[in-house]
Amino acid sequence: MAFLDFLRSLTPYKCYVLLLCLLAYLLNQLDRYLLPVMSKHIAHDIHYGDMGCLDRDGYFNSSITDDKYCSHISTKSACESGFYFGGNESVCEWDYTGQGIEYQLIAGPVFIVVYTLCGIFIGYLTSIFKKKNLLAFFLLVWSVFTALSGTCNTYWQLALTRFGLGIGEAGCTPFAAVIIAEMFDTELRGSAMGIYNFGIYFGYSMSYAFGNFLYDANIMDEGWRWVFYISSMMALPVAALLFITVKESPPSSSTPVSNDDDEDDCPLLEEDPQPTQPSWSEKLKELFFAFLSPPLLMLCLAGSIRNAGGYTWAVNTQLFFESQHQTSEQIGSYMSWIPLVGGSVGAFFGGFISDRVVKRRGIPARMAVLMISQICAAPFALMALLLPAPACYIMLLPSNIIGEMWIGVCLTCVLELVPEKLRGASVGYYLFIITNIGGNIPLLLPPLKTLFAHVGADVALRNALIILFPGMYLASSVLFLLTIFIYKVWNNRQSRLRSNTSTDTNV
Repeated sequence: MAFLDFLRSLTPYKCYVLLLCLLAYLLNQLDRYLLPVMSKHIAHDIHYGDMGCLDRDGYFNSSITDDKYCSHISTKSACESGFYFGGNESVCEWDYTGQGIEYQLIAGPVFIVVYTLCGIFIGYLTSIFKKKNLLAFFLLVWSVFTALSGTCNTYWQLALTRFGLGIGEAGCTPFAAVIIAEMFDTELRGSAMGIYNFGIYFGYSMSYAFGNFLYDANIMDEGWRWVFYISSMMALPVAALLFITVKESPPSSSTPVSNDDDEDDCPLLEEDPQPTQPSWSEKLKELFFAFLSPPLLMLCLAGSIRNAGGYTWAVNTQLFFESQHQTSEQIGSYMSWIPLVGGSVGAFFGGFISDRVVKRRGIPARMAVLMISQICAAPFALMALLLPAPACYIMLLPSNIIGEMWIGVCLTCVLELVPEKLRGASVGYYLFIITNIGGNIPLLLPPLKTLFAHVGADVALRNALIILFPGMYLASSVLFLLTIFIYKVWNNRQSRLRSNTSTDTNV
């Protein structure tokens, strides 16, 4: 019924605005993940990160040689002189792998620190400027830095463009989420956010198509550079449509989920019946104390750990499959659609299922969806790391369908646990927390690889990812379970306080 209610609520204009928000998010994710997909190619040109023994292009043949020999060689001299194939030329080559701490820094902290810091304060701009104009403006900002990424000739230039990309991309979800929240009632908001989150998987999948097939096209003999240029151009029509065609709608009459017969649906902070216009410092203080409440604190911690698993895998997927001797054609053929299908289905049904159960059991029901989905997704994520191709790719389908339910559901929980006047800023604050914690966890990958270095570079990377990918899924499920209990205890305490206050007033 929730899905039918959602369909009935749709109008052509709502569909149009939701589509534009989705397209903006698609470009956001596409531009973000081009670097992880092409890291090895970029590292070969501008020289950063680890060096290692790699399969020489055109020489790898698993039917004739041991399919792990190059990655098991640890010295340059052995790599370049020890193995031959049909002549006197080495089958292996010593070159930049695209991995290492320098890569993890630009994929993580360099981007994430500015992304999250800007995300906190950007949300307050909604009280000054129109949200649709802000979304269009920041879309143009990050697209400019995407184009500049294609001009880089040094590691530090790439780091600066990554920094600028973070500033621009911080202005996507805080504004898009509020636009969507104002168009849809509370019980339908999860489904709408699920559709918006399709943008993650469209953009992420497109990054593999661009980073593999478009790179192989080698436009004007510029390889990876034209991939950045073409991606940046796609933002212009979307930004123009946002500026020109979208109307700034007033907030809807919807309120956070509430039910007189179910106190679990009460927000953590009561709405002010006569909203005022507090200063920025007062809003920040109120938001800070809202997030200090035990349920929101635990929800953010659980979301951070889950985000850590997803982000670690996202920025190392291409590098992992390359270490398993998969060609760019093989990786692009599977990864250009599997995250799209699996993630989109998971994001939508996560919102749909949580919308359905929230009517019966309140906000804790959404949290239960978060917990169960991660428990079920972890085994498939593990098999994606252990099985050979094509089974490893196929295992990502159920992993994404089940595991990606969490994104829209968790964000919806946050929006329902804060007052309506703080929703725009709360999105940025929430993203600041989960992205700073989860987005910097990939820095643990290089030291974990070092612990397993004795088994070879390819196996070491796999073992490290087992800990930081399915391992984080399971850890987050435990934290989501704790969030449910903490919320119920907290909400019961708040209900008693409200009851006692009401009694004292009546007396």
